[in-house]
Amino acid sequence: MPLRMHCQTCALVTSSGHLIGGERGEEIDRAECVIRMNDAPTARGYARDVGRRTSLRVIAHSSMQRVLRSRHELLNASQDTVFIFWGPSNYMRRDGKGLVYNNLRLMNQVLPKLKVYIISWQKMLQFDELFKKETGKDRRISNSWLSTGWFTMTIALELCDRINVYGMVLSPFSLCPHREPQHHSVPYHYYEPRGPDECAMYISHERGRRGSHHRFITEKRVFANWARTFDIHFYQPDWSPPPLPANRTNNSVA
Repeated sequence: MPLRMHCQTCALVTSSGHLIGGERGEEIDRAECVIRMNDAPTARGYARDVGRRTSLRVIAHSSMQRVLRSRHELLNASQDTVFIFWGPSNYMRRDGKGLVYNNLRLMNQVLPKLKVYIISWQKMLQFDELFKKETGKDRRISNSWLSTGWFTMTIALELCDRINVYGMVLSPFSLCPHREPQHHSVPYHYYEPRGPDECAMYISHERGRRGSHHRFITEKRVFANWARTFDIHFYQPDWSPPPLPANRTNNSVA
């Protein structure tokens, strides 16, 4: 059954360390719908910066075990939250061999009131095609995975009239182009203060050629472009899309 949900205003809350200290929690909670990703928490003292409410949570196959480990915080108290899981088609198989699908069935038996959806393989192909259309790059040929941020932003475009994005930088190159000594390290996840540096993570993924990587910086350039056409706004840090070069025309999502 397809998800039927519409919100006039959405707060799309990233997992970035840029959220810490911003005290945007009350502002985020005032949005009609609040969208979060993976296992990003709202408890443990984070509510002042990231808010308390969650209307929709988009979860990657690779984060499923972490979500299950945090089920008392993320699932048991979330009867009003919609969960969308995504993963490669072999993880979502319904013949008993789909690892994520099997876990979701078990979760549904334990918590039958939970509102759980999965992204179909047809929809996954649409996300791939959209990435190719917007970037000119074939995801599979470039040996990359779309990030949960890509799925979340694209889903938000379908569900929300206005999207307020919190914690998303346009490009880490503008924040730490040469790793200056005065560069302030920002954790990749606000809830993992000793975890990897966001800037280093983005650059290593963008430049990586061996193994599978996310193209975070490429995706963010697309989001900035979409913000010229759609009602998308960026906060904490606050920024607006840079102007287009005079000889370029604007591309928009279909």
